[in-house]
Amino acid sequence: MKLTQVTIDDDFWNYYRDLVRTRMIPYQWRVLNDLEAVANPGGNSYDAQDNSHAIRNLRRAAGLEKGGFAGMWFQDSDVYKWMEAAAYSLQSHPDAALAGQCDEVVALIAAAQEDDGYLDTYFQLEAPDRKLKHVARSHELYCMGHYIEAGCAYYEATGSKPALAIAVKMADYLAAHFGPEPGKLHGYPGHPEVELALTRLYQVTGDRRHLDLALYMLNQRGTEPNFFKAQAKTTAVKNEPYWSGDWQDLGYFQADVPLTQMPEPEGHAVRMLYLLAGAAQAGRLGADDALMAACRRLAERIIDHQMYVTGGVGQTVNGEAFTFPDDLPNDTAYAETCASCAMVFFLQAMLQAAPEAEYADVIERELFNGVLAGVALDGAHFFYVNPLEVDPTACRLDPAKRHVLPTRPAWLNCACCPPNLARLVASLDRYVYLARGARLEVNQYVGGTARLDNGAAVTQTGGYPWREGQTFTVTAPAGVAFTLALRIPAWAAGWSLTVDGRAVPPAARAGYAEVPVHDGAVVVLTLPLQPRRVHADPAVRADIGLVAVARGPIVYCLEQADNGAQLPWLALPKDAALTATGDAATFALPLVRVTAPGLRLPGSAAAVAAGPQPQPLSFIPYFAWANREVGEMSVWVRDTQNA
Repeated sequence: MKLTQVTIDDDFWNYYRDLVRTRMIPYQWRVLNDLEAVANPGGNSYDAQDNSHAIRNLRRAAGLEKGGFAGMWFQDSDVYKWMEAAAYSLQSHPDAALAGQCDEVVALIAAAQEDDGYLDTYFQLEAPDRKLKHVARSHELYCMGHYIEAGCAYYEATGSKPALAIAVKMADYLAAHFGPEPGKLHGYPGHPEVELALTRLYQVTGDRRHLDLALYMLNQRGTEPNFFKAQAKTTAVKNEPYWSGDWQDLGYFQADVPLTQMPEPEGHAVRMLYLLAGAAQAGRLGADDALMAACRRLAERIIDHQMYVTGGVGQTVNGEAFTFPDDLPNDTAYAETCASCAMVFFLQAMLQAAPEAEYADVIERELFNGVLAGVALDGAHFFYVNPLEVDPTACRLDPAKRHVLPTRPAWLNCACCPPNLARLVASLDRYVYLARGARLEVNQYVGGTARLDNGAAVTQTGGYPWREGQTFTVTAPAGVAFTLALRIPAWAAGWSLTVDGRAVPPAARAGYAEVPVHDGAVVVLTLPLQPRRVHADPAVRADIGLVAVARGPIVYCLEQADNGAQLPWLALPKDAALTATGDAATFALPLVRVTAPGLRLPGSAAAVAAGPQPQPLSFIPYFAWANREVGEMSVWVRDTQNA
């Protein structure tokens, strides 16, 4: 049994998918073409420059206009991720104008690509003699990997043979220069991504050479003699024009030991997660048991010890990196939007390898919290960094918190996150179901219809994540039966299930409730959505004495706009009732607030005698913060004894 089509029709996700289609893709197209006047306050690398230059760089590499390279040296990838998002959008909403833009981009990329398959506009325009000379830092393979993914997506969406031909030509270039054979580079990318892309190209073309190259790069990484060390002594230059500064340790690049021997996730968080995503996909398709064991072990370490309650990953601005287990500072958290996207890519590959409800739980956490916080509700402002506590004064005046912003800029100097988020939301249909034998797994609760190659269809309806009760209605040809496996989230205490109106004993196996279904079956899963308190592991020092609030998959936060200034003075008594209240007016989409009777603790020595004073607390979903006036925000609040 295989999935043939998944369509989405869901009140919550329709908003975001329409936002991607009608606002984000057109807006990002204008930015990439330098047609959008981007105005941003501030001036650090998490704010924006005035222009992207990305399409202009491709035009110059294609010889269509004069001039050198401008912008970040890996900026080609912004165009490719935009194109991938557009491809997914076209699958659900055909649009001749958008398809025309994509065809123009494909033609431009083909013109910019060199005869041997190489394409990287920075090196073509600025340093043609430096191709593949400093792979640890160059991002050449990263950019080509993102095109390969985009080319595959656009081919799948439209049948564009030119788009796929560019990808195959790139892969052939990489195979000609990397591998175990004498005369080739015995290496791998500084920024993993191409491994995942090559694996996808293998799935599209069936050409085993692409998978084998991905497996080679994955298993070669961190071995001795070390590829990056060798290039540092031979062809690399310490202060390349595109990346000045001292050499970073090999752990930053996940290249100090082979992945199969790595004890903890390390280094740059997005690189680590792209590496794991590629390893999980290539490992499962290539039956590499050692790679899969490493992926399972490192997934467990990240989820249990280096992931924020919001799903945020990557604790420090220094190297945008992992630090050490249970180190999860809130006000200096990095939690890059791309890292949350990469967690989804990684854990989806793990789910494809074997059903494991915990992975689907984390994907849900990322989608509703870590990912969506990266975009404003207008679709035109973006966070790179997603902290769990913000004081605008500290953001402005504390050098250690300059990466933390209290409001989303209109674009980013390093603009990897906006198109990454767009391509993930546009491809959401790929994450809802998995067909495995005669079993259809429901991994995400998103309204719409799944169609199967046996002629059956399952339509999912309901008001998730705001309202309880997801209904699954089955249509199938006579004699067709299969198993519907419904993920039971770890937070869903007291869930219930009915089939054709009859209660089914609530039993789950490996996190899934299984029910046999046939034509006309109606299954209703009720996941209780009462607000609940969440406490961190006691090993997390930053959260000792604090509590967070969640409801279903949604993590909540306090904002100054609702609760006044000095949020650290607020406290949530242990006996305070948490109440869910609909709010259809404050934000651009309806949501549910959580309110509670709270306390404001003494904020000065003079106020100590008066003691704590009652103050109602109002929590909003974390993804919705920073959509009003600039102010403080906090996910965690003091956990006090009963008032």
